[in-house]
Amino acid sequence: MSAKLDEKDVAILQLIQENSKLTAKQIAKKINSPITTVFAKAKRMEELGIIKQYRAILSPEKLNLGTAAFILASVSYRAKTDDSPVSQRVVAEEIARFPEVQEVHIITGDWDLLVKLRAENVDAVGKFVVDKLRLIKGLEKTLTCMVFETVKETTSLPQFPKRNEKKPIKP
Repeated sequence: MSAKLDEKDVAILQLIQENSKLTAKQIAKKINSPITTVFAKAKRMEELGIIKQYRAILSPEKLNLGTAAFILASVSYRAKTDDSPVSQRVVAEEIARFPEVQEVHIITGDWDLLVKLRAENVDAVGKFVVDKLRLIKGLEKTLTCMVFETVKETTSLPQFPKRNEKKPIKP
C-alpha cells in the first residue's frame, strides 16, 4: 500500500534524491514552505519507509574499483550430493554477503539471479567467480558480462505519478 504524497512531499523527495546534504532550511527555501513543514514531512516519509536511507554515492574509479560486471546465475534447486532442495532465495542471500557484490536480484527467464559486482580489474572479477561464487551450494552455472562503459547509473527514482492519476497514452 502506497502512502499519499502531496506536491510538497514530491518536491522534497526530488530535491533530496539530487542532493541528500541539503538542509531543511535550504529545501524549505526551494519549495517555498516553512522549515517546520519540511522537517515534519521528511520525518513522516522516513517513518513510512518512503525515505529508506541517506547516503553518499562514491566514485568506484577513484577507489580502485572501476571494473563492473553483471553475472547471470542459474540455481540447480537440488543439491548434487544428497538431492536435498536448494532455495533460490538462500543462494541469493549467500551471494549478497560478499562485499564486492553491489546488487542481487531474483529474476525471471532462463536465468535465476542477476548479480552486480564491482572489482579492481577483470582478473579480480574472474577470481571472485571461480574462487567464491561457483563454490556456493546450489549454484549450477554462471554467465559473466563485463561492463565496457556505463552510460547511466543512478539511484534516483523517476517522477512519481500521483495515485489514481491516469498517465496519457503515447502513440
